[in-house]
Amino acid sequence: MEPFIRMTGIVAPLDRANVDTDQIIPKQFLKRVERTGFGEFLFFDWRYLPDGSPNPDFSLNAPAYTGASVLVAGRNFGSGSSREHAPWALLEYGFRAIIAPSFADIFYNNCFQNGVLPVALPEPAVQAIMARAFAIPGWSLTVDLEAQTVTSADGVSERFEVDAHRRNCMLNGLDNVGLTLLHADAIDSYERERPTWKPLVKLPAA
Repeated sequence: MEPFIRMTGIVAPLDRANVDTDQIIPKQFLKRVERTGFGEFLFFDWRYLPDGSPNPDFSLNAPAYTGASVLVAGRNFGSGSSREHAPWALLEYGFRAIIAPSFADIFYNNCFQNGVLPVALPEPAVQAIMARAFAIPGWSLTVDLEAQTVTSADGVSERFEVDAHRRNCMLNGLDNVGLTLLHADAIDSYERERPTWKPLVKLPAA
C-alpha cells in the first residue's frame, strides 16, 4: 500500500449525504477479480446519462475538478454493502482523501486498508470546504496525516482525529498483509520448529 503522509490536491465537491457503495461502484461492475479497472466506473449512474454521454449536471464532470485528489461529501459516506471495490474505485480514479462529517464503519476501515484517507470533520467545516470548492475552480487543500490537519492557502485550518494504530499504518503504507509480513522471521521460525507430529491442513486436490 502506498504510504500517506501529506498531500495537496484539487477538491471535488459531492454535495450528497448517505452516498452508498452501490452508487460509488455499481454492482454490475464487480465481476473483476483484480483490484484494478474500477476507476472508470466510479459514480457511474451519476456521471453518465442513459446514452453513455457524460452528465453535465454532475459536479465531478466539470472541467474545474479534472485531476482532483480530494473528495468532499455529505454525512454517512460509504453506507450500504461492505464491498471493498468502493475504495478501490475511488483510489484508481485519483482520490487519496475523502472529507465528510461521518463515514459508514466498514467503508471507513476499508479505506485505511487501501491507502485512501477518510477525514471526519464537523459538518459546518465540511460545508465551508464544499462551498469553497464550488465557488473557486481548481481550489486545493493540503491534507496532512502526520500533523492531522486540513489546511488551504486561503485560510482553512482544521484538525482531525484518527486512531493511532491506523495513522501509523497509513504513514508507513501497511495494510493487514503488510503488518503480518513485519513478523515474517518469527513466522518462518515457528514453521521450522513446529513438531512434525502435529497435523497439517491439506487442501483437496484440484
